[in-house]
Amino acid sequence: MRVAVLATGGKDSTLALHKSLKQGHEVKYLVSMIPLREDSWMFHHPNIRLVDLFAEAVEIPLVKAETSGVKEEEVKDLQRLIEKLDVEAIVSGAIASNYQKARIEKICKQLRLKCITPLWHKNPPDILKEIVALKFDVIITGVYAYGFNKEWLGRKIDEASIKALIELNRQYGVSLVGEGGEYETLVLDAPFFRKRIKILEAEKVWKNQSGYYLITKAKLENK
Repeated sequence: MRVAVLATGGKDSTLALHKSLKQGHEVKYLVSMIPLREDSWMFHHPNIRLVDLFAEAVEIPLVKAETSGVKEEEVKDLQRLIEKLDVEAIVSGAIASNYQKARIEKICKQLRLKCITPLWHKNPPDILKEIVALKFDVIITGVYAYGFNKEWLGRKIDEASIKALIELNRQYGVSLVGEGGEYETLVLDAPFFRKRIKILEAEKVWKNQSGYYLITKAKLENK
């Protein structure tokens, strides 16, 4: 099946992309929306512009558009981008967000496309463990919930950080996979990447119990 994968460069959309490739789908495009405001309801903000490097690393054509980030208007912006594509289905990395899934399904219904959500309602600890088992190189690029501190910025998702996330979930109710926007990630490498993303310059921006890892310079390198 010809599909387009909604991509941010984060762990969930990358795992959904991995599963689409494993299932034999023809991934014709990665689709990214670039929000012009930090508090977008639907889309990643920190380092989203690195999605160009991500697309080059996986060697899949990228289609993207800017969006105001205004609630509901950004959904219309996404639909206008998708309706131009010659695909049969849209793949997303939605796990538990009914808000996100319902709006993507609405777009697919209007455009007569199938909606594929390979991670939907999967067990959060299993998702994180699968990412580690698959040897995805994932770092945390933003934290926006009580319980996190500045040291989480740039931290790799591994067995130790999974245990720490489980403890944050126990103490503060933080979603293990950040589905409520508690944290965001960037995938630097995965087995199906043709090249890996190398961070050259980055800084931690922290304010009022939240912050993000701003990557100011990065490049691709051979594996």
